[in-house]
Amino acid sequence: MLGIIGIIVIFVMVFGGYLAAGGKMSIILKSLPFEFMMIGGAGTGAFLISNDGAGAKSTIKDLGKVFKGVKWKHSDYRDMLCLLFELIRLARQNPVGLEEHIEAPETSSIFTRYPKILSDKEAVALICDTLRSASMNYDDPHQVEEVLEKRMEANLHHAMHGSHAMQSLADGLPALGIVAAVLGVIKTMASIDQPPEVLGKLIGGALVGTFLGVFLAYGLMGPFAAKVQSVVEEDSHFYGLIRVVLVANLHNHSTNICIEVGRQNTPSHSRPSFSELEEALKDVKTEAA
Repeated sequence: MLGIIGIIVIFVMVFGGYLAAGGKMSIILKSLPFEFMMIGGAGTGAFLISNDGAGAKSTIKDLGKVFKGVKWKHSDYRDMLCLLFELIRLARQNPVGLEEHIEAPETSSIFTRYPKILSDKEAVALICDTLRSASMNYDDPHQVEEVLEKRMEANLHHAMHGSHAMQSLADGLPALGIVAAVLGVIKTMASIDQPPEVLGKLIGGALVGTFLGVFLAYGLMGPFAAKVQSVVEEDSHFYGLIRVVLVANLHNHSTNICIEVGRQNTPSHSRPSFSELEEALKDVKTEAA
């Protein structure tokens, strides 16, 4: 919602200020389709050259994050702590019984109680792979923590591709605007014998290219890239929560302590309160009984 509001504010303030100062939209509207064709087309071509198919699809998909915001909300962090509580408790009480849940999470009676988490393949894989490794006696907390850290860094690097691609496009748009403006000047010079009012309109149309390139770069694509980066970094805390809880489990802390370590490592705006989490865990214990 804030993304839409921001775009509206940008357009209203820029073009509203232009009109309030006595500017005429006719010159801009007449030149805009041709300038946008040159700048937008060249930008799209450059984007396709600098990205493979998967990267292009990922970047286009990431545009939705500008308007949707972060994926993981306050309730999702609470649910993740409850899920990890159930799995860790089962792993200590009945290690054999844990296998059916981590080998087939899509049919697990534990995972299916948290459908949003279950739908995220990376979160589920992170949990299952780590618990499976522990059951195979790969349980050195420091080694596991290092492996998880590298895995999360790789995932974050990949998730940032869309933001970097958008920022690269934003960096190139002003220069493409200048290209369009130069072509407009060339067109104007070919009509140098025309009266001043005609030349004025031609020069104004040429300058629309410079305006459009800068406007798209700093008014839209740059903020889009920054927003996507912010959302990706914020969502990465969710996977960090999984890491700290599972590493705490390998240090043989009690189940409640493992969950409390995770709660305290949750970002403050998403962190469930101690009493809220206690109530949620009581409900989990009641359902399990």
